[in-house]
Amino acid sequence: MAKVKQKVSGTFRSYTGANAFTRIRRYVSTVRKRGKNTLDCIESVFTANPIDPTLA
Repeated sequence: MAKVKQKVSGTFRSYTGANAFTRIRRYVSTVRKRGKNTLDCIESVFTANPIDPTLA
């Protein structure tokens, strides 16, 4: 997925941006593999009780 992102936009603008993209992408990938609702998990990151998809 990161390679596709690079090909479409040409490159990442910064190391920080590339790092943020991969962290978010990794989280979403894990959530999907665990069969959890992606949107609920992303919303939970911004609350006091974030869902850790690697547990249960």
